[in-house]
Amino acid sequence: MEYVLSERVKTLKPSAIREIFKYAADPTVVSLSAGNPAPEAFPVKAIAEISAKIFEENPIAALQYSVTEGYPPLRKAVGDYMKENYHVGREFDDLIITSGAQQVMDLITKSMVNEGDTVICEAPSFIGSLNSFRSYNARLCGIPVESDGMNIELLEKALQTEKNVRFIYIIANFQNPSGVTTSLEKRKKIYELAKKYSVMILEDNPYGELRISGENIPPIKSFDEDGIVAYVGSFSKVLSPGMRVGYVIAPREIVQKMVVCKQGEDVHTNVWSQMVAYKFMTEYDFKAHLENLREIYRKKADFCMDLLDKYLVPNKITYQKIEGGLFIWCKLPEGVDMADFCKQAVLRKVCVVPGNAFLTDESEQCSSFRINFSTPTDEQLEKGIKILGELAKEVL
Repeated sequence: MEYVLSERVKTLKPSAIREIFKYAADPTVVSLSAGNPAPEAFPVKAIAEISAKIFEENPIAALQYSVTEGYPPLRKAVGDYMKENYHVGREFDDLIITSGAQQVMDLITKSMVNEGDTVICEAPSFIGSLNSFRSYNARLCGIPVESDGMNIELLEKALQTEKNVRFIYIIANFQNPSGVTTSLEKRKKIYELAKKYSVMILEDNPYGELRISGENIPPIKSFDEDGIVAYVGSFSKVLSPGMRVGYVIAPREIVQKMVVCKQGEDVHTNVWSQMVAYKFMTEYDFKAHLENLREIYRKKADFCMDLLDKYLVPNKITYQKIEGGLFIWCKLPEGVDMADFCKQAVLRKVCVVPGNAFLTDESEQCSSFRINFSTPTDEQLEKGIKILGELAKEVL
């Protein structure tokens, strides 16, 4: 039988990262390609205690259908936390709990973007979000990321020339994959440009709580007095990605449409997961837990950067030091074929993610690759980075 596929999905390709996972499943392979939290970062004991208490005291609430907007106590807890700590949320805003931050990308695109409309993204940017935008046949316009965020001049040029721009997608903290943090100055300029050209900002912040050095920078949403920013948060990197609990704080009119779209997708986010997240936030020392995560990732990031300085930098592979998050963006010297380098690394049992996977146009030339330091052990990190250094030496 010949299967007829929708025009929307015909051109979609599998996630390069998910494809790499097939190689990484080999226990002999050192995977520097994942984006998973460190195994020691999971509060397993607390989650077990909370779950046992839920199923002993209130099992039906965890097992029954619930409201699409999300478990009400969790919505309030998240809203209060964001307002008190980051000044996020206004009277015109609302909040919905989603099945991970990834679902926000789908819901907001479905709610706001028509086929052929433009979404402006950082270049490079998170492949999962790019694929969500692509699935609705959005036109992607990539703006190069500099050491302190998007190139503002090129952003304004795109806003002037691109047709039907619906929103600017930005990961302002410890960007995936580049690790770059957008400066306060650029955050304000991006906001002013969005306001000037009547365009929304989709601010994705899955890594914001994982700052390991430097000063916190206010979210773009914190100075949103005009109802033009949708802020996306997640429990995936601070509690558990498998629980699939994310959220968005955005103007009420947009959230209401997202709720209708969510009803047609999954009715509501897993209730047990929401109850666990709520109780962890309110009955445990959430701030102490976050500080523990920062200490874990501070040690792992510093160790990883020391290894890069030892094995890669002498072989002309450069990188920008990070202040948080889970990723480091490495750049090969001019003349080295990045795709072949990544392929040769796989043959030597080391997986990294080729940089073109994160571009709005994957056919564009790219000389960078992404590594993750949170998932592998220290021994695996040293082994993998040493092999990359040996490969670079041979290539050069």
